[in-house]
Amino acid sequence: MGLVVQKFGGTSVANVEKIRNVATRAIREKNAGHDVIVVLSAMAGETNRLIDLAHSAAESPDEREYDSLISTGEQVTITLLSIVLNSMGYRARSFLGFQVKILTDTAYKKARISMIDTLAIEQELKKGSIVVVAGFQGVDEENNITTLGRGGSDTSAVALAAALHAERCDIYTDVDGVYTTDPNVCAKARRLDKISYDEMLEMAMTGAKVLQPRSVEMAKKYDVPVYVKSSFTDAGGTLVTKEDKEMEREILSGITYDRDQAKITVVHIPDKPGIAASLFTPLSERNISVDMIIQNASSQGFTDLTFTVSKKDMKEAQKCVEATAKDIGAQKVEVDDDVAKVSIIGVGMVSHSGVAAKMFKTMADEGINIMMISTSEIKISCVIQRKYTELAITVLHLFLHRPD
Repeated sequence: MGLVVQKFGGTSVANVEKIRNVATRAIREKNAGHDVIVVLSAMAGETNRLIDLAHSAAESPDEREYDSLISTGEQVTITLLSIVLNSMGYRARSFLGFQVKILTDTAYKKARISMIDTLAIEQELKKGSIVVVAGFQGVDEENNITTLGRGGSDTSAVALAAALHAERCDIYTDVDGVYTTDPNVCAKARRLDKISYDEMLEMAMTGAKVLQPRSVEMAKKYDVPVYVKSSFTDAGGTLVTKEDKEMEREILSGITYDRDQAKITVVHIPDKPGIAASLFTPLSERNISVDMIIQNASSQGFTDLTFTVSKKDMKEAQKCVEATAKDIGAQKVEVDDDVAKVSIIGVGMVSHSGVAAKMFKTMADEGINIMMISTSEIKISCVIQRKYTELAITVLHLFLHRPD
């Protein structure tokens, strides 16, 4: 039998009782003849507690020490699971990121994996061990502990599955799969049995919290089948895999939303070459990701430029942009964090015309004003006032089921 990588999130390891449930799932795969690697997050709420602790010590904690601190949550869960497995008669060994070793770049808080040394894991698997690995963390070339960003344990799991040519990667969460939209917002949301890498990537990037976008990118690149399953039931599940003909029958697969958005507008800037680079290069240097960008038509040699960033990056981005705005002669910088992004996603949009028009009309009929629009072959995103988020999701979900 092949290798199976299992990843369990914070709610799945929130206490020792739930960690015992994780152990039974790992044992089930082991007894079925598979080699098993389990990747764990910290207990639910623990990473937030550590972040708060860091900021109570200093307003802007040193990034190296920050990563060293917030990576400790996973050490607790992997050790507890290994203790439980050993007590149940199954050999288990836990590994931190630097012990594996999971080599990353030096971008603290948002490090990217560059290479995984699989030797230590392979040796333990040959001994019959269930290998338990700390998610979310790695080590740079100078042996500094790094973290992979929110949801980074998903990326850890898929990266290990790719490096070790696993049969599949199972992502266990508190939901039983990927839904057409958030079932907490729309009661008519339905679970998808299967979704393409591209659709899942767009959903993850536009607000769906089921998988980290980088994990989906990696799964697609290395063709790793990913199953999203519930930690608490054997029912359901969604396979994230290659696009196939069956998928093409669906025009739309899902609707997502993201309230973690801030809109920044640079007003009355000179419309000449190099201005955009002047604005966005400093943001890139600070590892601030820019999402949607709109530039108005030039009038008398001046224009306005609007873009969105994550709300957590808003203050740093505002400070950075205001400094640049002075240098380039802009009139002012406006910031609005009372916004949300709503997106519709589907591979079938490529071959169906008029989807955007119908989406816009559906929202207009409810009095929802659209501030920004961004499109790709399989996605349309709109920035709207935050208070209309749930209404937009509800009416667009009806639109999803009757796009014609």
